[in-house]
Amino acid sequence: MSTFHCAQSASFDGSTSSAFNNITFCVKTFGCQMNKHDSERVCGMLESLGAQWVEEIEDADLVVFMTCCVREAADTRLYGQVASMKNIPLRPGTPHSKRIVAVGGCIGQRDGQKLLDALPHLDVVFGTHNLGSLPKLLAKSLEEGSRNVEILESSEQFPTELPTDREHEWAAWLPITIGCNNFCTYCIVPFVRGREKSRPLEDIVAEAQRYADAGVKEITLLGQNVNSYGRDLYGHPRFVDVLDAIDATGIKRLRFATSHPKDLTDEIIRRFGTLRSLMPALHLPVQSGSNRILEAMNRRYTREHYKELVAKLREACPEIALSTDVIVGFPGETEGDFQDTYDLIDEIGYHQVFTFIYSKREGTPAAKIDDPTPHEVIQNRFDRLVDVVQKHAWERNQVDLGKTVEVLVEGTSKRDARLLAGRSPKNQTVHALIPAGLDAKLIQGKFLNVSIDEAKTWYLSGSVIEGSLHD
Repeated sequence: MSTFHCAQSASFDGSTSSAFNNITFCVKTFGCQMNKHDSERVCGMLESLGAQWVEEIEDADLVVFMTCCVREAADTRLYGQVASMKNIPLRPGTPHSKRIVAVGGCIGQRDGQKLLDALPHLDVVFGTHNLGSLPKLLAKSLEEGSRNVEILESSEQFPTELPTDREHEWAAWLPITIGCNNFCTYCIVPFVRGREKSRPLEDIVAEAQRYADAGVKEITLLGQNVNSYGRDLYGHPRFVDVLDAIDATGIKRLRFATSHPKDLTDEIIRRFGTLRSLMPALHLPVQSGSNRILEAMNRRYTREHYKELVAKLREACPEIALSTDVIVGFPGETEGDFQDTYDLIDEIGYHQVFTFIYSKREGTPAAKIDDPTPHEVIQNRFDRLVDVVQKHAWERNQVDLGKTVEVLVEGTSKRDARLLAGRSPKNQTVHALIPAGLDAKLIQGKFLNVSIDEAKTWYLSGSVIEGSLHD
């Protein structure tokens, strides 16, 4: 067994390529957009070394799990899936005697050697700061049969120069920061992703320009808190400069996630009404509507300030679609605290709300708070909140009934291959019958105008406007 603890990230090393001849691999991703982007880096590295991507674990010689540790369910799911590897036979013709299994991402960073000790079928563990080390670690397992761990405490490098295999040619994740400085009391992210680091503005703009020139239609800027971009590099946030510069590249659609309310400035808000490419959709996590709970969470804003932000956003861009995150059952939450949250969600009326029951994460301040509230009480609150969330999601979508919406086509519906599936500017899922003569694969990444004749809680559907297909 080899264990490495380093202070600086290892760069990608292509000298291990011979180990990957005739090797197939599969990557399974849990968690946020940053994990999805990290998975694209993993795919890009392995493919550049000659390995072949496959969709199913049964067909893979290597399986890489990119993990999230924000919620306890993710731990349970990971341990179960890795343990199940022993029951999946190797593919016919595989050049190795066993399947190599690796775990990366946040659980890998947090647990390191503990994962190898607990999971005998696991071969490689790597963390959030050393994606570039993965081929070296996998090669050692393939060639020597060894089990390997490398967890870096930090990295001075931004993992932007690693090879990348994007999931879609027409869409790109573009990380502008990594890590987080906010230390919300319930959140493990700063401990597994590290302190916030910003990429130089010129590097971000250059990458965005390459995407625009290559025909990418939509860029999503990524960071744990994009609003604070640049504070570490320039002494003050410069996220507005990022938005302005990327809009100038000619990209068709621009989005960003995630946005912390405490750093959402009037200048950022105004861009929703002035920038051509910035889509009318914003994910603005509120977490709770109770000022007492917000303080206990270390969120550093009040419900009153949050409501002011929403009012300004809707003044700048009346059609903006808002989504949010809410935690139910934070330790010490009373019925009155929950009612404050319920009332806030009911008053604002979001397009979408991601609701979570509080999950204790060891190592966070909130994990030390005792809470005698019975689970059935918390579950009842959660269910009541879901009801009002669905009510407003349906109401918000009715606004688009009878309108014509420009849709970026992503593929076909999972339930009906005759229907195309795409995204509106407000990030709504849109379905429409594929017109005769159009090949669903050939129109992926193109735009169509759809006349909306049905608005459901979680999607819109309608008919394609004849002759509206465009790049």
